[in-house]
Amino acid sequence: MSHPESPLQGAFQRPGKVLRAVLLAIFAIWLCFAIGLNWAGAPPSVFYALCGNTERILHGEVWRLFTAPWMHLPVESLSHVLSALLGLYFLSPQLESRWGGARFARFLFFAGLTAYGSQMLLELILPRGLSARLVGEYWFGATPIVEAVAIAWALNHRGQVVRLFFVLPVTSSGLILMVVAASLMYVVIGAQGPSGLIAPFGGMLAGWLFGSGSPSPMRRLWLKLRLARLDAEARSEARERRQRAQKSGFKVISGGRDDDGDDDAPRPRGRDGRWLN
Repeated sequence: MSHPESPLQGAFQRPGKVLRAVLLAIFAIWLCFAIGLNWAGAPPSVFYALCGNTERILHGEVWRLFTAPWMHLPVESLSHVLSALLGLYFLSPQLESRWGGARFARFLFFAGLTAYGSQMLLELILPRGLSARLVGEYWFGATPIVEAVAIAWALNHRGQVVRLFFVLPVTSSGLILMVVAASLMYVVIGAQGPSGLIAPFGGMLAGWLFGSGSPSPMRRLWLKLRLARLDAEARSEARERRQRAQKSGFKVISGGRDDDGDDDAPRPRGRDGRWLN
């Protein structure tokens, strides 16, 4: 079965302002730590102070949850930072163009927060021996966000084909299978990367929650909750108005024309003989 041609097959869009800023920030942070640790004699503790650590976050170092996605291995290997930069570059421009910069920025933020937040939660719930095999002492990197972007792209470009790295043609459904299968295989072989083995699945969940459709499932849920809250407030206000009316002692007396519609018919009078208006 042939798939519809997509402009993504031949050329990639230029990164938008948000994506350019994100790519530049990731590379600049990596470069600073690479120079500092490898050539300036900076201690590794400077790097790990910004990486995720569940115990330290629970003891008040909350910033680690937000800085962890920006940190990438500054020693021995380039693959960690390059895979993050390339993964974001190949699929994110279409999402930013489709959503706009503001929504795309929110998506990246909540993708990282959801991925590492869910990993923290499961690390606390699972037995210590199992959690240690799934999550390292420190966790960091944009890999979970790249997986969130891949899932969101696939769900927003159903039936289209993209040539990953300008070579490998992959359909939207095939991309989802590749992302899920790769993360599962890492779990099977116990290859715990810098981001941990749970966070990538949290990133996939974030890709669906915040990036699937317009509005996204999370926004639809938020709108339903907001509507329910407004309905509850309206019912409460109506109930309060009725209670105030009952306490005031005022009553509504029906008026208007008689049922026969005769305008010349005499108007009703109250018990004191006065006309009722």
